[in-house]
Amino acid sequence: MRSKNFKVRLLIGVAIALFFVFKRCSQQEVNPYTGRTQTISMNADEEIAIGLQSAPQMAQQYGGLHPNNQYQALVDNVGNKLVNNSIAKQTPYKYEFHLLADPNTINAFALPGGPIYITYALFSKLENEDQLAGVLGHEVGHVLGRHSAERIAESQYWQGLATAGSVGADIGGLVSGIGQNTLLTNGRDDELESDDLGVRFMIKAGYNPEEMIGVMEILKDAAGPNRLPEFKSTHPDPDNRIEKIQEAIKKYRNKKKP
Repeated sequence: MRSKNFKVRLLIGVAIALFFVFKRCSQQEVNPYTGRTQTISMNADEEIAIGLQSAPQMAQQYGGLHPNNQYQALVDNVGNKLVNNSIAKQTPYKYEFHLLADPNTINAFALPGGPIYITYALFSKLENEDQLAGVLGHEVGHVLGRHSAERIAESQYWQGLATAGSVGADIGGLVSGIGQNTLLTNGRDDELESDDLGVRFMIKAGYNPEEMIGVMEILKDAAGPNRLPEFKSTHPDPDNRIEKIQEAIKKYRNKKKP
């Protein structure tokens, strides 16, 4: 009897797994702005809606918007210059740039669909407008690269497989672990893709892309000597990012139309 029940559970688990595998295959599409094939389960309007819904809570987490209008105007000007001089302008996303009041957390991030944030803690460490362009260009790359939408779709896929594993046998934890590792690896790839796009946007907008290396040095100093090794982090090691940024600078400077 136990053997029969196990076989039934196993068949159900296999059926669930196959469903999510076929679903994932049906969600494959080529990003028209990067040329990369991605798993995406939502359209641009849904991405924009998620970003707008999440924006107030995210801003509140970092102390709300910074009160200095002059600083905010600089962030707006640099961000809009990057968008208006690149393929980002061709996308349906609503890019908005916000300076957050948090004086302690060195961070910048993008929400799906266009909201982009930089904390005052990071803003205050930047040495020039070009470095600000490097930070904001990287975040525009996340939006244009549809990285949040991809992470959501991939997360749904791995959760589905974990469910299949837990139904079919006692292997749900193993499948979940594989999924988490895959998501971490893809997260690092996202960062490198956004660095590459950021360099491209900087060159198109007339900024010095070498200054993005300066941003990496700031992030490395902020992390200190006890930063997580790359294999435990969702972000590539700053030294590896610098190497890839240097390669991107050479690549786009050698192209007539980067």
